[in-house]
Amino acid sequence: MVRQKIQINKIDNLTARQVTFSKRRKGLFKKAQELSVLCDAEIALIVFSATGKLFDFSSSSMMQLIQRYSVQTENSNNQSQQPLLINQAEGTRHDMLNKELAKRTTELQQIKGEELEGLSLDDLMRLEKYVEGGLSRVGKFKDEKFLNEISTLKSKESELMEQNARLKEQAERYEGTRIAVEADQGNSASSITNSHSFACAEDKSDSDTSLRLCL
Repeated sequence: MVRQKIQINKIDNLTARQVTFSKRRKGLFKKAQELSVLCDAEIALIVFSATGKLFDFSSSSMMQLIQRYSVQTENSNNQSQQPLLINQAEGTRHDMLNKELAKRTTELQQIKGEELEGLSLDDLMRLEKYVEGGLSRVGKFKDEKFLNEISTLKSKESELMEQNARLKEQAERYEGTRIAVEADQGNSASSITNSHSFACAEDKSDSDTSLRLCL
């Protein structure tokens, strides 16, 4: 014979309800005890009847199990809230960075003379002073750059002049040496020519062979 399923609804009859509660409570506690023994599980079971009467079962100390449950529940809640807190912090930081970027962009445009419509007179005067101060610093830095470049060019000019003077001195020494060598060579050639002419004159009366040699 097939056992029919009982429809799970509240039992209206008070007496039948109490009988069913008693039977099912005993079966529930029996199952909890069997689960604790078979699986070495720590189980705490608390039941309040419709009349407010307390029934409980625990495989060990009920208070220890309740405290353990409280700690575990708190840790679980903290772990579940931690990603949410991290996401909120990241979102807040992202919003702050976006606002800072928008502010700096607007300031840069205002320095360039753009987006000035929403500024008050005080803001415009403050912006003008800021721009003037920036221009003054830029001009000062530019002057320093010019002076440094002029000093560098003067140093290079001095070095080039020294090199030119050394090259000129070397060229003058070389030219003097060349002239002296050419003079010595000219004197030597003149001496040889004079000696040769003198020999030819002496041998003028000699044979035709000597004359041809002199020619």
